[in-house]
Amino acid sequence: MRIGWNGAVLEAGEAVIPAMDHGLLYGIGLFETFRTYGGKPFALDHRLARLRNGCETLGIRWTMTEADVSDWLAKALEANGLADAYIRLTVTAGDAGLGLNDGPYERPNTLLMVKPLPPLGGQLYREGRELRILRTPRGMPETPVRLKSLHYMTNVLAKRELAASGAPAGAEGLMLTREGWLAEGIVSNLFFVKDGIVRTPAIATGILPGITRALTLELARSEGLETEEGYYTAADLLMADEVWLTGSVQEIVPVTRIAEADGTVRTVGSGLAGPVTTRLLEAYRAKVRRSIGAAAEGVW
Repeated sequence: MRIGWNGAVLEAGEAVIPAMDHGLLYGIGLFETFRTYGGKPFALDHRLARLRNGCETLGIRWTMTEADVSDWLAKALEANGLADAYIRLTVTAGDAGLGLNDGPYERPNTLLMVKPLPPLGGQLYREGRELRILRTPRGMPETPVRLKSLHYMTNVLAKRELAASGAPAGAEGLMLTREGWLAEGIVSNLFFVKDGIVRTPAIATGILPGITRALTLELARSEGLETEEGYYTAADLLMADEVWLTGSVQEIVPVTRIAEADGTVRTVGSGLAGPVTTRLLEAYRAKVRRSIGAAAEGVW
């Protein structure tokens, strides 16, 4: 693998984080994950806006432009022989010595990693996946709105719980807040339909304000669907007519089975992707085609 490092593309072993980087020492850093379509990233402006806002919150002076990232990404894809890929863009605070820093981080480090996309066949979008309710709670963020930061311990613990639960391959885990409200998946945001209303947990529950989450809400409204962001329980989810997950790599994925913490598995709706889920997935992909243009043709 060849890795992007501060604008260059190097062999993986040459892209080394300094020992005094505060991303390593104190977790001060942020990242974005996304994918390309025909070699072009979708909604990169939204992702970089979230990244810049997070950098401002943490005092990281990060100055790369959208054009900088796009050009760099094209070079990284070419160096790895990939047309389409899973992308991770990481900004660390940089070397600031040992001890907590009370000033701005003037010399951040930026990494760009690419790898082949996971299998995303049509079967996934018809038959869906299992969502397992976990006991690992989603704690509240350290900032007013959760950042996509390098603090990922809760997600790792949730992933370990999911693996130990006997869940089938491809299942996602769902975290609740400590108060018992629905929160988010390990790597996804949650939606469900009940009484004709598209519902998703409120940002105030402590979830990440996902880019694909926001686009899905926008698309639902443009399709004439009523939407609601609120506080919901597992009982609400179990009574839903449709459930799906959103994420930048897998887009909009139907959930057709929900496993409770005690192992009880319930089927959602007919056991296949529901009409609202399918409609929104089609609308999302149409938006990608409009944004990316000819490069997106033939991706699906």
